[in-house]
Amino acid sequence: MSKERSALPKPLAGLRVLEFAQIAAGPFTGCLLADLGADVVKIERPDGGDGMRGWPPLHRGENHADPFSGNFTSVNRNKRSIALDIKNDSDLKRLYALIENADVFIENFRPGVLIRAGLGYEQVKSRNQRLVYCSITGYGQTGPYAQKGAFDVTVQAMSGMMSVTGEPDGPPVKCGVPVGDFATGLYAAFVILAAVMRARQTGQGAHIDCSILGSLLGIAALQTSEYFGTGVPPSRLGSAHPRNAPYAGFDSADRPFTIAAGNDKLWRDTCAIVGRPDLPDDPRFITQSLRARNQGELAAILQPIFSTRTAAEWISEFDAKGIPCAPINNFAEILADPHIREMGWVQPITMPNGTTTKTVGFPIGISDFAFEITHTPPQLGAHSEEVFDEWTQRRSAQVP
Repeated sequence: MSKERSALPKPLAGLRVLEFAQIAAGPFTGCLLADLGADVVKIERPDGGDGMRGWPPLHRGENHADPFSGNFTSVNRNKRSIALDIKNDSDLKRLYALIENADVFIENFRPGVLIRAGLGYEQVKSRNQRLVYCSITGYGQTGPYAQKGAFDVTVQAMSGMMSVTGEPDGPPVKCGVPVGDFATGLYAAFVILAAVMRARQTGQGAHIDCSILGSLLGIAALQTSEYFGTGVPPSRLGSAHPRNAPYAGFDSADRPFTIAAGNDKLWRDTCAIVGRPDLPDDPRFITQSLRARNQGELAAILQPIFSTRTAAEWISEFDAKGIPCAPINNFAEILADPHIREMGWVQPITMPNGTTTKTVGFPIGISDFAFEITHTPPQLGAHSEEVFDEWTQRRSAQVP
């Protein structure tokens, strides 16, 4: 796929998005849309803005300019920022003017907060019938937990995800990545675009109720279906798999690695490589389901063998046979990997204070589209007048 800039418009060129959200899920939603060409305008409080602006790592600027957050940078590129106090009548009126000219409104306040401010969906719908209004919360707009406080870790706990994460003999643990926030952002962006397509056909927008709890249950399809089928809640298995073996992490002579011999052929090839051609005929390991059922005994056989050679040696032999395997990298290792460099996923980004760092760009390829960073992560309120001047002019023709 060519990485040269295409003469075609970006996929979401012309889409106007107001993002009234902070920290992770809402800003990640906006970032996904911005990376594909939408004009995403971040609405922030004048007194500090998005709380993530203060999160480390803080990069010191040129000539001792104010430090700028690397965390904030990672999910707020390609956006513009305006500063508004919605408790101020004049600022609220200016926001209404932007809403009248927007396609999408993203917010992540607790249910009812924006209604009390005059910015609930039904209140702004009268100003813009085609507006797609996306509410991101921990538990949804209704139900017993609607007003319950939520952060990624608490909803991971509530959702059951922590109950299947960790070693079998250890405590439940959260995923090391805030998967709730980011899975919710992916769901939100996907459904926003579906609703925008319908709005362009019908002239009617929609209110999207996107919760972290619902999103985590949505991506736990294998675990929920296991429970529905057996009546037994899935348990923690560490890096192992309930229906495949060997499909887990092992220690080599120098570092851990993973192998996923997920069918009978891969299993036979694995046995040949480790010098145990007898294992495929062992009654405990003849079928995939038997190997999964007896994976503790299987691991006890394989682990001493894997400890005799380095991970690179094992991975080289497994790769030669097409057996899925990988080293267990840390982020320093994977971000320096030649494959990542070849894919062009890591790109330089300059902060408003002049500091240059790196970021993982939009990681999905699209023909005739080359991801680029057109806007640095914005200073708080840096584009207020610019956005009002542009958006409150006569609305440009809709993209077909």
